[in-house]
Amino acid sequence: MSETPPETPDFDAMTRDIAEVPAVEVIVTVAVNLMSAAAVKLGLTEEGETHKDLDEARKLVHALAGLLDATATEISSFHAAPLRDGLKSLQLAFREASLVPDEPGQGPGEKYTGPIYG
Repeated sequence: MSETPPETPDFDAMTRDIAEVPAVEVIVTVAVNLMSAAAVKLGLTEEGETHKDLDEARKLVHALAGLLDATATEISSFHAAPLRDGLKSLQLAFREASLVPDEPGQGPGEKYTGPIYG
């Protein structure tokens, strides 16, 4: 029996493809992926408690806040405003889900956004 070798990825084509993507699009895509993953870890999906993990959610929300803080001057408010709104919603959801809420200013990402009150 002859097995065919797996196809080798065309790295040149992949490099060309990524070279054509504007930086703002890459940043927004990463931010949306962080938001989605955080929502899952906060138990905000249909599966709810199945994937809930507040430690993981904290890391994801903090990373999202850091990314948005670092790129605030690089992406337009057209892109930044909905991402900041989503971040705040995740921060509030984290505060609600925590059995022992963090002090204001100590929650995930609040180092970058300031205290979130809910």
